[in-house]
Amino acid sequence: MGKVFYYIVYAFFYLVSLLPFKLLYVISDFFYILVYSIVGYRKKIVRKNITTSFPEKSAKECKGIEKGFYHFLCDYFLETIKLLSISKATMLKHIEFRNVEKLEECFDNGQSCAAILGHYCNWEWLSAIGISFARHKEAVMGLIYHPLYSKIFDRLFIRIRMSMGGVCVPKKDILRHLLTYRRENRMSLFGYISDQAPKWENIHLWLNFMNHDTPVFTGGERIMRKMKNAVFYVDMERPKRGHYICTFRLITKEPENMGEFEVTKTFFNMLEDTINRDPRYYLWSHNRWKRTREEYQRIHQ
Repeated sequence: MGKVFYYIVYAFFYLVSLLPFKLLYVISDFFYILVYSIVGYRKKIVRKNITTSFPEKSAKECKGIEKGFYHFLCDYFLETIKLLSISKATMLKHIEFRNVEKLEECFDNGQSCAAILGHYCNWEWLSAIGISFARHKEAVMGLIYHPLYSKIFDRLFIRIRMSMGGVCVPKKDILRHLLTYRRENRMSLFGYISDQAPKWENIHLWLNFMNHDTPVFTGGERIMRKMKNAVFYVDMERPKRGHYICTFRLITKEPENMGEFEVTKTFFNMLEDTINRDPRYYLWSHNRWKRTREEYQRIHQ
């Protein structure tokens, strides 16, 4: 029964993905009214996150960020569905990858790469990075992900993320995959979305991020150091609706020689700069600051 329902869901979203961008954005505008004004999806969390992240901004400015975020959230969903059918040629008309030659230089020197990023702009579209390479088409491109609770939507999003030729690896399996690629002398580039809230037992570092005392995930850095990957920060911009610029900014080619947690600290500083540039495109609906240092200290007494 589950398999039948998956194919029904897939067929529906595939048909939606065939619609032109202009029509998808008309649908998105309708969803915005539904999600923001009628349902009020996670509005309390969104409002709290924005106002506490920007205490210097007026209520009017925060409300503008809030509305802009919900507009983008609806766009994000339909843009992601579009990956089911969009051609590679059309995709490259909607996303520009910059500094790709720096990644390829690392591959030329026999060094695999890691891309560290946050939930900013449409991170799902990064799965198209491989089609922009002039060389090293054989390199493994992929995203490390946390499986969704719904098996149907987990399977659907894996298919979406693999639509441009990339691979999806559950985070618990990534080190094994990377070691296999290295034994096979295959270059790889994997994306680590590293701004999620870690579980209590995985908290090893607290940072001041967006005016919050924030526990941060450090597992990605440990893997990058172990694999001696060149580490790039993914800086995304959205100059207009349906168009993205993705710039790969080198953090280090020798993460193993940096101080402990320096990669993570650098990443969060760069991410904060990106968010401050245009806050509308950050995932404010995530309950990012649900864990506090006081609770952590109480648990670990």
